[in-house]
Amino acid sequence: MGQAAGGGGWLDAEAAGQLRDGQAGGLLSQQPAEAITRVAEGLGPVAVLVANAVAWPERAAADTWESLLDGLTANVVGTLALVEAVLPGMRAAGWGRIVLISSDVVEQPLPAAASYPAAKGALETAARVLAAREARHGILTNVVRPGFTLTERALTTPGFGRSVIDAEGAKTPTGRICTPQEVASAVTYLGSAANGHVNGEVLSLAGGRHLTR
Repeated sequence: MGQAAGGGGWLDAEAAGQLRDGQAGGLLSQQPAEAITRVAEGLGPVAVLVANAVAWPERAAADTWESLLDGLTANVVGTLALVEAVLPGMRAAGWGRIVLISSDVVEQPLPAAASYPAAKGALETAARVLAAREARHGILTNVVRPGFTLTERALTTPGFGRSVIDAEGAKTPTGRICTPQEVASAVTYLGSAANGHVNGEVLSLAGGRHLTR
């Protein structure tokens, strides 16, 4: 799902919808432009967009026509549609921050389905286009690319777990994997007014893992 900052505060689109009409269900199940309009009506213009939508393929699964369509739609098309929906308001304000969440699989691919890394690679390319095109409007676009991250999913998904986490950490120059707090800190900086000149960059949070693989 995308996250947005409107009226000076951080919120996700689902929370914005609930604040707006007290109803459950995500705004992003609607057309992105309509969703953004409703957020702006209730909470003010969207100044910061954090696009962290993700649809995970089955691990080691081969791509099918359906999985390709589903993966690219969820991980690329929906994200870029949401970006385009917030741009008019950001241009009008003369200020905006866009942070797209990628993945270390772009740099360090796994022997699994290609749709997910392909989608994240497409997002990184799109971010560079947006950075070049929109900076003159005061809109800065960047990418945060986490490596293997210590999440509940990493701990509990079959095929991962503590042994895989420890093994991956041992291969990383920092001796551990990324934490969610580190991802959040990077996103917060890039999406804030403190970032006045970082634009079109891909920030890797993999502890230098690519140096040892």
